[in-house]
Amino acid sequence: MREGDKGPRVTELQGRLSQLYLYVGERDGTYSPQVTSAVTRYQWARGLHEDPPGEYGRETRRSLESETTEP
Repeated sequence: MREGDKGPRVTELQGRLSQLYLYVGERDGTYSPQVTSAVTRYQWARGLHEDPPGEYGRETRRSLESETTEP
């Protein structure tokens, strides 16, 4: 997923990022610039390079799901 996407999967991503205090915005299902920034910070902190910065791809999802619970 990337900026501009919408839906329940984005809402779940927002919830998972919130668990790590990386995202504090509304859980509205919109992949906003704030979500992109949170994903980028997460990728940098975990040393993830497979997915483009700010995009929630396979490597980022696997890592984030391993350390958070489904919101």
